[in-house]
Amino acid sequence: MSYRGVRESAHDPTWGLESKMKSLTNQDIRFSTAPMMDWTDRHCRFFHRLMSRRARLYTEMLTTGAVIFGDRERLLGFDPAERPLALQLGGADPGELAKAARIAEPFGYDEINLNVGCPSDRVRNGAFGACLMLRPDLVGDCVKAMKDAVALPVTVKCRIGVDDQEPRAALFALAERVVAAGGDALIVHARKAWLAGLSPKENRDVPPLDYALVHELKRAFPSVPIAINGGIETIEQMRAQLEHVDGVMIGRAAYHNPELLLEVDPSLFGEAAPLADGFAAVEAFIPYIEAQLRRGERLSSMTRHMLGLFAGKPGARAFRRRLAGEAVRPGAGVEVLLSATDEVSRAMARMAEAASA
Repeated sequence: MSYRGVRESAHDPTWGLESKMKSLTNQDIRFSTAPMMDWTDRHCRFFHRLMSRRARLYTEMLTTGAVIFGDRERLLGFDPAERPLALQLGGADPGELAKAARIAEPFGYDEINLNVGCPSDRVRNGAFGACLMLRPDLVGDCVKAMKDAVALPVTVKCRIGVDDQEPRAALFALAERVVAAGGDALIVHARKAWLAGLSPKENRDVPPLDYALVHELKRAFPSVPIAINGGIETIEQMRAQLEHVDGVMIGRAAYHNPELLLEVDPSLFGEAAPLADGFAAVEAFIPYIEAQLRRGERLSSMTRHMLGLFAGKPGARAFRRRLAGEAVRPGAGVEVLLSATDEVSRAMARMAEAASA
């Protein structure tokens, strides 16, 4: 994939019409990258798209208040190359979620996703996110309100429960309400969230994974597209999960090792990868970076999403150090990225020379 002109916004009415004609299928959710606060912004998504044509990308969570009252072009605009792209909304008021969904629809999103899984202090204080696991009837009302408001698929990303909830009862109660309300798919992070006693970071690792429960949910709702999230890091693990569910969602593994995305299209969709390797990804990303720099963006806004590139390869540490230290400097340009990439090229050449000696 090459970059053919950057648009400040994807606010194109024809995209909305295209989305309205498309329903959500199991293939649509076969592989996706998770919505991650402060990470999956438009620069990150454009970079990830270069490495997979088929991955379904998700925005960072946007609250209903931000969408309704904020700078809509800045918050909702995106480059068309990012599609297929889902917008994740955070909120607990059906009317406000419906209004936010209506505002977002003309921008060309392929899906609206409701956050019922985030355990951060921000969402706890707002009584949404993972807190909604305790209120399945309200979640159903929220889904129905959005379904009535827009023609886009409406999905839910949830946990298997919170705090002292019994996971099977909590997850199945939520799923029943979502399906009854017309929800198009469920994405389940296969851990509980502990709203009391664990930090948001700990909630990503400490509660044990229960993949079997999500598999059971799929057996109970065979016609509902269901994807699984949590602790999945390799293509082999993805394939194993796809024996039981319709899709896998990957978060930190894809962010910290972006080259994993180069394996997705060949391994999960039987299609050629868009690019050969991480070096080709750097080359393909440069025109986008140059266009963004001309708009006044700082180099680090783009390159911070590339720090995991070349993970495990010789020179990867020097690559990260060079980018982290120099991309933040005022006026830094693509030469910093090229110089950092050269660290990997030289290290790999030295290793190859030593191996052949």
